[in-house]
Amino acid sequence: MDPRTRPYRSVLYIPGSKPRALEKAKTLPVDAVIFDLEDAVSVEEKNNARDTLAAALAEGGYGARVKIVRINGFDTPWGKEDAKAAAAMDCDAVLLPKVSSPADLDALAEITGDMPLWAMMETPRGMLNAAEIAAHPKLQGMVMGTNDLAKELQTRFRADRLPMMAGLGLCLLAAKAEGLIIVDGVYNAFKDDEGLRAESSQGRDMGFDGKTLIHPAQVDVANAAFAPSEDEIDLARRQIAAFEEVEASGQGVAVVDGKIVENLHVVTAREILAKADAIAAISA
Repeated sequence: MDPRTRPYRSVLYIPGSKPRALEKAKTLPVDAVIFDLEDAVSVEEKNNARDTLAAALAEGGYGARVKIVRINGFDTPWGKEDAKAAAAMDCDAVLLPKVSSPADLDALAEITGDMPLWAMMETPRGMLNAAEIAAHPKLQGMVMGTNDLAKELQTRFRADRLPMMAGLGLCLLAAKAEGLIIVDGVYNAFKDDEGLRAESSQGRDMGFDGKTLIHPAQVDVANAAFAPSEDEIDLARRQIAAFEEVEASGQGVAVVDGKIVENLHVVTAREILAKADAIAAISA
């Protein structure tokens, strides 16, 4: 499936050490799961979590959900063993935290081989090196780590995320330049649907492919925010029809709702319809 149309609306963190949570993930309408061996796993459970997660993935049952394993960093006692274990797991990608340069991904790729890589973007140096990181040949996606980034930047919380915009924008530009998936950071207040809806809408308007989530209660809001709306689908169909009609006749320019429709609008319209079809397919 084309990565520009394959849905990543909802990307849910699941602790790799919790069998019940791993089982529940099989029933949730999420597009992707980040099976976490890092922040969601206590120090005492780090080693056992690898075996627990490997067994759950080997058992299968996750359907069309993209399976991403987040390991601990190589600056910890567990990172390299996590990478070795993840390389043998039935997963789609390995996610490395706090990626600050392409060298971090090189070190991971030495262990994981041909496994696709994802990068947590959560440090100031990572923001400044986003273009070089995105160009790494094994990289498939980026995940914004906005909690860690806020800590490093020493920002105050603002609903409009103004202090984050420079970093978010740099990573978005880098990801889009290389054709990568990029998903927005988490919204911590998991019972605040309105706040999540507003932040998800902002992220979608910016160009993010989806949002990382910390609780199943957030899934429906993210899925709605990052899916094409009925109005967008209707407009896309009318733009394509109008453009094809004018192109066939060889006369004039296509106009829909008082606005000129050019080829670039048709490309976007077809991507919208392809994403809507992809969402319907994985939701079936």
